[in-house]
Amino acid sequence: MEYNLADLFESVVDAVPDREALVYIDHPGTGAERRLTYAQLDEAANRIAHHLIDSGLRPGEHLGLHLYNGIEYLQTVLACLKARIVPVNVNYRYVEEELVYLYQDADLAALVFDAEFTPRVAAAQPRARKLRHLVRVGAPAPDAPPLKAVDFAEAESASSPGRGFAPRSADDQFIIYTGGTTGMPKGVMWRQEDLFFAGLGGGAPTGEPVSRPEELAERVAAGGDGITFFPTPPLMHGTSTLTAFIGFNFGQRIVIHRKFVPEEVLRTIEKEKVTSMSLVGDAMLRPLIDALNGPMKGTDCSAMFSVSSSGAIMSDTVRAQFQALVPNVMLLNNFGSSESGFNGTATDDSGAGSGFRLRVNSRTQVVDPATYAPVAVGEIGRIAQRGNVPLGYYNDPKKTAETFFQHGDERWVLLGDMATVDEEGIVTVLGRGSQCINTGGEKVYPEEVEQALKSHPDVYDALVAGVPDPKWGNHVAAVVQLREGAPELTLDSVQDHCRTHLAGYKIPRQLVVTEAIQRSPSGKADYRWARSVAAESAG
Repeated sequence: MEYNLADLFESVVDAVPDREALVYIDHPGTGAERRLTYAQLDEAANRIAHHLIDSGLRPGEHLGLHLYNGIEYLQTVLACLKARIVPVNVNYRYVEEELVYLYQDADLAALVFDAEFTPRVAAAQPRARKLRHLVRVGAPAPDAPPLKAVDFAEAESASSPGRGFAPRSADDQFIIYTGGTTGMPKGVMWRQEDLFFAGLGGGAPTGEPVSRPEELAERVAAGGDGITFFPTPPLMHGTSTLTAFIGFNFGQRIVIHRKFVPEEVLRTIEKEKVTSMSLVGDAMLRPLIDALNGPMKGTDCSAMFSVSSSGAIMSDTVRAQFQALVPNVMLLNNFGSSESGFNGTATDDSGAGSGFRLRVNSRTQVVDPATYAPVAVGEIGRIAQRGNVPLGYYNDPKKTAETFFQHGDERWVLLGDMATVDEEGIVTVLGRGSQCINTGGEKVYPEEVEQALKSHPDVYDALVAGVPDPKWGNHVAAVVQLREGAPELTLDSVQDHCRTHLAGYKIPRQLVVTEAIQRSPSGKADYRWARSVAAESAG
């Protein structure tokens, strides 16, 4: 049996060709939108796949997606899968030197990019030794530097809408680049079959995975529609693209926006009757709360039954505020990574008082990183997952050897997250070992302190970092963004508040108030920035 993502998608298309598959809403206020059925999306992807093949791209070569959210993003991913070309996500915030690194590290042979990025692509492309084919989405600005690129719309219109592709394999690859806040990004190499089961739940993330490829389309044909998935973070982050593919595997509708604008997100939730929204932590949930309490008060969110977060935690306080506004919705803090797919979901009692507690799947364990043996109850280890795991990091055998290992008859991935496990098998995530603060011999994990800080009524957002200290080795520093209109915050008041949640050694010894917390476009923490701001403030 071969589980290939393109084959699986085509089987869904054949089961429900006329069902709406994808809705794209452009810039706020323009009213521009596009809607494609499954058959139309399939044909659109076929056209780009044929263009790539006709342009000389071959199975196994890599294509970068340097794009904002749009039809073209998912259309191109599907085209790559159909043509057995490996899709590679590109962070659109990268500047020239970062792009040169990624283009070279990923051995990109082709690039599909938004016209807005033409100056950066033109600057980086000459130093990308293998990059030979460029496809541009949209028209470049009049003053953009010259760059030889095919127009996406022309490539699409000139190519065949039919399939007629060579046979595919479960071993065909899908690469997700991750990282960049604690080091250079790394490309995680997935076999498509492994990604289908680890990242997409085997066609049923909340139920039983399919037992044979044909079963996916059979389930879609037997079920109805009515579910609308809304991944709000950028598709360049793996979690959003995987959310879209989860929706495709259900034969349901996906809605995407070009960018995250809270008011527009809420209008779409009401208009499209969104049922399941994904986002990244408080950085995205808080603005939605502010909009619902302000200009978007009264928005009808009654169709929505779940909001899930991956990559950052929705804190207790923020979840409670959203729940008060949208009482029927389930708020799910999911845990996973580009290296493992999905690991588990936070328990109902997870929070600032008890830590980030997870009910993990059967393939996830907390292990001793030296022996790979499961840790005893209460001992600290690292989260690991076995079975359907990636092949490793592209072009990085050293980090591959440090992260992926064979134990017994199974392949494992060792994540960077430290954790403990209790008698019931519940895992408490302490945080990334690389972010752990050693203060006076005690270990402090930033996420726990951040949860406590965010429960302060005047704190809008917060990051925690370690700053060198002559007495303690390092001290805990809180970098916070205040709520609009909040009074001046003092270190004493922050410490008093945190003492009701945390042990004494975890209490921040330094407070830095900043105009805005810096995060990635998807809401993930930028700890390098937080450490720099705190260290500069400490003098």
